[in-house]
Order: sequence, then structure tokens, then C-alpha cells
Amino acid sequence: MKPYSRKLPVLSSALTAIVLGVGATIATATEPCGDFGECKALIEINSSDGDIGFHFLMDGDDLNSARIHDPDGVKVFQDQAKGPLMEQKLTETFAESAEPLCWDDPDADEDEEIVYLEDFLERWTPGTYVFTGSGDEGEKSEGESELTFDLPAAPMGLEFDGSVISWAAGNALGNCADYDRLADLVADGILPTHPVDVDVDAWEVVLEPDVDDGDPLGSLKFTIRVAGGTAVKEVTVPMEYLAFFEDNTPGKMEVGALGGEDNATFTEITVCINETGDGCEDD
Repeated sequence: MKPYSRKLPVLSSALTAIVLGVGATIATATEPCGDFGECKALIEINSSDGDIGFHFLMDGDDLNSARIHDPDGVKVFQDQAKGPLMEQKLTETFAESAEPLCWDDPDADEDEEIVYLEDFLERWTPGTYVFTGSGDEGEKSEGESELTFDLPAAPMGLEFDGSVISWAAGNALGNCADYDRLADLVADGILPTHPVDVDVDAWEVVLEPDVDDGDPLGSLKFTIRVAGGTAVKEVTVPMEYLAFFEDNTPGKMEVGALGGEDNATFTEITVCINETGDGCEDD
């Protein structure tokens, strides 16, 4: 697709705040963390692709170095400023682990790593993760974040009718584990709680175009969070946002369930933005 040259509509400030978001895969702490403005450790699952990863975020002031230790005292991350960055200082650090497949994807390469859910849980330790940092004068910053194995179930029944995104609460983890396997993991003491019983604190909804690299519209995402207890699980996409795109623009949509100390499980589907006629036909 060639870059779209139509004059773009002017967004209101409120709409800009949700359209120019960075997407659903960013760890987001919700409260101060000791000496840090924010810190968070969490597990994120993509139930559709069937992958799983460890995410973390820390945000401090004028740091030269930063570290994270797990509940066993094992250092799992260290960041050290050097050269001009030592003069400039560290503040916010966000990172994601690799996200290996958690299932036997028949389309995966033969040498691709598979880390099943139980293997992932054995690799990491639930409990208090300690974030520390140091500055020029040896001053220390410290904060704590709880990592739990309470994994919210993957949203299901995702639909987009051209203006409204809807979904339903799920009962499993998609390709990573079905309901019965999760029940076995709970019975074996590997999981503390079945995902169907983990409260969802918030739903995160993302709609974005699936356009060629370099297309400026590719950076525009409609992103919004709604309360986990909402009875009506749907959101309306603003017409001002949809007006950015040509008819039959291929898109992606995902809904994430956030719960269990900000753990997140996402489900995604392909959609057609501003669908008309034959829709988004494959090339």
C-alpha cells in the first residue's frame, strides 16, 4: 500500500490521548513503588499467537545503574549507564523478555523454542521482586513489586462491526492452555488459581491498521482501557479515528484482560477498517 496522502482530520485533544497510545504490550504500574515513581513486574500472554513473556518497568530519578532481584535474591536484570549516558542519567527503563511459543504451533520453525506454561512458571519465582538503583553520591533507590501466577483468562468472542468492538470474558489461555489443562495445573499446585477465577481489573482494547512499514498511519492506534467489572463489554470507536483510513484498510484488533497484579492475557484478530464491497480481500 502506498502512503495515504488524503488530508487528515484534526483530532480533539481527548481523542488524541487514546489514539496516539503505544499499544497494549507496555507494562503499566499504577502507583508509586518505594523510592521509584513506578515499578512493576508482570507476565504477559498472547493467547492467539500462543506466546508468553516476562515484562518489567521501573522509573527513578538520576540513576547510574538499576537492578532487579527475584524473591530468591537472584539478580534477573542489571542496567549500567556509561559514557554520555552516565552524565545524562537513567530514569525510566522498560523491557520485555523474549516471548517463546507456549504450544506446538504446526507452522513454527523446527528449531523454534517451545516453553510450555508449566516450564515458564518453573523458570520464574512468584513473590516480591526488589528494584534498586544508585546515583552519583551513592544514594540508593529501592522499591518492590509483586509477581503472581494469577493469570487472567483470555478474552473471547472478539468482534468488530465497523464501529463497535465487543468481546466476552474467557475461561482459558488460548493456545497456551485450555480449560482442562489449566485445571490439572491447579490440581498439581503449579498454578494457584484457575484463570477463570482471576478477577479482571481492566480490559485493554486496541485497534490499529495493518499497513506497510513506513506508512505514517501505522503509528496511529486506538487504545482504551475500561473497568474490568463492566457488564457491557464493548466500546465504540470514534468516527474521527476511522476517518483516517481508506475504505477496506486491513487492521488488527486485540483485547487484553488485566488482573492478578497487572498480569495480562491478550486475544487478537484481524479486521477490516471502513469495510465496503468485497472488504479486505487477500492479495
